Amino acid sequence: MYPSILVKLRPQTPWRIGPASGSRSQTEAVFHSDSLYSAVTLAMDALGWMEEWLAATATGGEGPAVRFSSCFPFVEDTLLIAPPRNLWPPPPSARVRWVAARYVPFSVVETLLREERLRDEDGSWVVDAESQCLIPSRGGKWRPPFRVTVRHTAAVDRITGVSGEAEATACLEFSAGAGLWCVVAFSSDEARQIWARRVESCFRLLADTGLGGERSRGWGRSAAPEFLPGRFPGRLVKLPAARTSEPAEGVPEETAAAPAPAETAYWLWSLFSPAPSDSVDWQRGAYSLTSRAGRIERHGAVTRHVRLVGEGSVLLAGGPLEGAAPNVAPADFPHPVYRNGFALAVPIPWRVPA
Repeated sequence: MYPSILVKLRPQTPWRIGPASGSRSQTEAVFHSDSLYSAVTLAMDALGWMEEWLAATATGGEGPAVRFSSCFPFVEDTLLIAPPRNLWPPPPSARVRWVAARYVPFSVVETLLREERLRDEDGSWVVDAESQCLIPSRGGKWRPPFRVTVRHTAAVDRITGVSGEAEATACLEFSAGAGLWCVVAFSSDEARQIWARRVESCFRLLADTGLGGERSRGWGRSAAPEFLPGRFPGRLVKLPAARTSEPAEGVPEETAAAPAPAETAYWLWSLFSPAPSDSVDWQRGAYSLTSRAGRIERHGAVTRHVRLVGEGSVLLAGGPLEGAAPNVAPADFPHPVYRNGFALAVPIPWRVPA
């Protein structure tokens, strides 16, 4: 397990997380790991650590010293995550439409990893249709982490007072006690000693200046971040003990062939761009792909599109996933621009999708 920090952000203003479509009438619910890395990198630049940071994470050639998960929702003490795609959704239920949930509590994932049935007879779970979160229902009461709303604005001429055409922009408005969480994992204890305080400083700066879109309007800001040190992934999810295949029924144990070890798969908590050394079996697994692009801060130029493997994907590979940070700067741009695709993944036993 790696040394890590669990970061909890409690938004105080609306947040806008631009969707892949670019539509202003839509917003995403997860702040992706590549965007988080970009934001932290700009904060490192503002604090005077840019060159050293890039050498430690993007250009060093020995794997990144720091990896980020994406930012997922939480409500009070319940952290939600994109569940493993090979285990979700569970068998249909008469009470809960599991397939409608994109983010679920860790306790649900642990139940599925133990190959136990997810119980719903007592009405203990509800899927919030708008946030697509599976939320514990306590005595029939539940609260979603956020709502999607649309804010309307119009520019007003300072001289004439005439307003322009109104513009609608979608955003997230968070409930009290709710917000977004992420994990910052370090490659070693030495890397933690070097970078933990600097990363925390960057998150404090970003909480004040904002994350996501419409920051000039004050959006994307948070209360002081909460930092919880630990070991990844032990603080968040309890993994089942390694299992092996059982002898066929009726075959004496002493004459049965040696059990084959269960295959290990890798459950992604971040976006992932495969490195040449990543021996992924793309014919198997359960994964999704997403196209990513964006505008370069202070320049306005649009980066090249790249396809990344999405959060919640489960990949089969010859070893732990590494990932890469490809240069997505447009042609003839004066400096490289890195799209962070380094994997933050949890090894889990492989099961064939239902």
